[in-house]
Amino acid sequence: MSGHSDNLPVADDGNPGLPEHTWRPTDVDPKAEKRAERQVAALFGLSAVCAVLFVVAYFSLQVGDNHDTVLGLGASNVALGSALGGALLFIGIGIIQWARKLMADHEISELRHPAASSDEDRAATVAALQAGLEESGIGRRPLVRNSMLGAIGLLGAPVVVLLRDLGPTNAQVADAATGQGLEHTVWKQGVRIVRDVVGTPIRPSDIEIGDLFNAEPATIFETDEDGEPLIEGVPLQVAKSKGAVVLIRMDPADNTPGRGRKNWSVDGILCYSKICTHVGCPISLNERKTHHLLCPCHQSTFDLADAGRVIFGPAARALPQLPIAVDSEGYLVAQSDFTEPVGPSYWERDY
Repeated sequence: MSGHSDNLPVADDGNPGLPEHTWRPTDVDPKAEKRAERQVAALFGLSAVCAVLFVVAYFSLQVGDNHDTVLGLGASNVALGSALGGALLFIGIGIIQWARKLMADHEISELRHPAASSDEDRAATVAALQAGLEESGIGRRPLVRNSMLGAIGLLGAPVVVLLRDLGPTNAQVADAATGQGLEHTVWKQGVRIVRDVVGTPIRPSDIEIGDLFNAEPATIFETDEDGEPLIEGVPLQVAKSKGAVVLIRMDPADNTPGRGRKNWSVDGILCYSKICTHVGCPISLNERKTHHLLCPCHQSTFDLADAGRVIFGPAARALPQLPIAVDSEGYLVAQSDFTEPVGPSYWERDY
């Protein structure tokens, strides 16, 4: 669309100076019009085929250690990328061809008006939009319309399939013995609390008032009925990172235990999850005098002297606390697993 300023009105005869309109073959030849319509519908159909091929490739091609290859590349990646790219490409080409060959291509010129349009102008605009819809042929070209809607609709299939890669559900992996799922960690009764990295067990006498340091569950060598480790290697390290905690010691008089948590501490020593309940960042910035623990990512602040309550920032719930005790050898151990899920909040969390 071209426009003219109010200071440059059109000629007296009403001619804005646009070149004479050139008719396209599809404007004057019904056969060419039908042929173009079939071409556009075919492009939309190819898009739909590519969307279906994406789903087929997702479930049929192997990934992992024994993955299929194409020219040395992962066949799954090549197929998924090509299929999704083709689905989007053919829809784009189809729309372009529809606009070039079938939609009205008359150039329009009008004078510019003030921003606040009159009621008459608004009515004229609505009428022009309606005319545009009619000229696009979407109402009288069911083949083009339906094939386009089908292609766009099938584009939802790759999106739905890809949701599967978000990971298994909590019910599929829930296992208290190995700390899998959203509701469990490897902590359980009797598991020793050890210093992060070095892995040495901790006695209450090792911690002074005001101290805060990182800790983790001791390495667990539980086996199944066949004598095989329940969890080892990378899964073990992941499970231990999920069970990461911070230990802090304060004057017992400063601590306000949460409901039912009077026996969760040892001589003023408290243990909390190290994972922020906002988006899961590791927390360790301690304000020694206030017992406030600050997350460095988004400044969520938790009061460790008040059951890990949130006092500032975007976190929506308190820091989970681990109940602790002392074993027969005088080392700090867990009384049980966390009584609530650790890490970021999620919509299915049981409060």
